[in-house]
Amino acid sequence: MTPTARLADVMLVDCLIEDARWENAGFEGLAETAAVAVLAHLGMAADEFLVSVLACDDAKIAALNGDFRGKSTPTNVLSWPSEERGSGTEGVAPEIPVPGLETPCELGDIAISFDTCQHEANAANKPFKQHVLHLMVHGTLHLLGYDHISDKDAALMEGIETEVLAALGVPDPYADHEVLSLGKLEQDR
Repeated sequence: MTPTARLADVMLVDCLIEDARWENAGFEGLAETAAVAVLAHLGMAADEFLVSVLACDDAKIAALNGDFRGKSTPTNVLSWPSEERGSGTEGVAPEIPVPGLETPCELGDIAISFDTCQHEANAANKPFKQHVLHLMVHGTLHLLGYDHISDKDAALMEGIETEVLAALGVPDPYADHEVLSLGKLEQDR
């Protein structure tokens, strides 16, 4: 069964939409699709977990970024895992959380900014909804303990992101990174 086919039976994502533009973009469906796809890819039962998402604007995410990261600037997505899940070893996948007696097991919270998402999608000439799916996959993986601090961790996380997105019909969002980096090197010479 495909991740999107399961949407009718699963409510993995609890959305709080503070910016009406997210409603017009069909955010709840995009968030659910992305989170279910991640969990399905990792062999997790989506109906046993919960992700809370705040769909907001740049002003709100800048305030959150300032409060929690000391950077009072807008960003695309922030995540707060309900508990530390990182593996502790570079390039090694974190253990998959096991729900306890209380289900659904809360994985954590995500905040996503419409303004920054739209700006990034436009700048990269990518469809907005595909970029949102990517950021929600990215944020969900952070809740599960994945990160991109080291090169090995980034390679692991980005590999999973591209596999999940491919299953959803979304092109590899990192495909242009190497090309862009090489192009920048050529310009810097």
